[in-house]
This record gives sequence, structure tokens and C-alpha cells, in this order.
Amino acid sequence: MKVKVSRRAHFNAAHRLYRPDWQDEKNEAVFGKCNNPNFHGHNYELIVSVTGEIDPETGFVIDVKILKDLIKSEVEDAFDHKNLNVEVPEFKKLNPTAENIAVVIWNKLRPHIKSSDELEVVLYETPRNFVTFSG
Repeated sequence: MKVKVSRRAHFNAAHRLYRPDWQDEKNEAVFGKCNNPNFHGHNYELIVSVTGEIDPETGFVIDVKILKDLIKSEVEDAFDHKNLNVEVPEFKKLNPTAENIAVVIWNKLRPHIKSSDELEVVLYETPRNFVTFSG
């Protein structure tokens, strides 16, 4: 029997969507106001879920305290109140779209989750816009 365990978290970060290899006009046409050269910010909401078998000894799929601490160390400490383009190494050459941020978060968390368990990241960029990545 598989059970999904989820933890909600949040972080605030600034970013700019653009490609340095494109002309300003093309960046503006594709990314619109998200291409602001002075950046813009979001209050990101994050839901991290781990799905797996219940451990018969503990009754846990994963200890939620462990999941909470992982999200803090791997995501919140790395992204919160940061300019993603400038201060986060993963985005030096990767456009920090919601899709790419979700994949980066998944990649940061995956090594710490039991390989037999499934990992899912849901990232809300706004209350109405969100992406999901499950590997």
C-alpha cells in the first residue's frame, strides 16, 4: 500500500526571464513584463510530496520533520530572498522559469529521498499559476 506524504513551504525570490543570446525585442515578445531588466519577484508556494510504502516499524512513509528540514536546507536556504538569476548557481545559465525552478528543486531533493519512494514537486508562482514535476 502506497501513501503520499506532503509538506508545504514557501520562499520569496526575484528573477528575470530572458535569454542573453536573443535580441531585446525577441525577449520582450516572448517573456513580456517578466523580462524586466530590473527583475521582479514572487511569493512562491511549494508542495513537496513523497509517495511510498508505510514503514511497519514507524508507521511513516517519511518522517515529516526530516522532509521539513530537507526543504529548509535544500530549497528555502538556497532560494529565499535571493535573486535567482544572480545568486543561485543553478540559474547562471538556466532561465529561472517556474518549470525550471521546479526541476532544480526536485534535483536538489531527490538524492535525499529513498530511491524506492516517488518524489513530486508542485511550485506555485502565483495563486493561479503552478507547475508540477515528478521526475
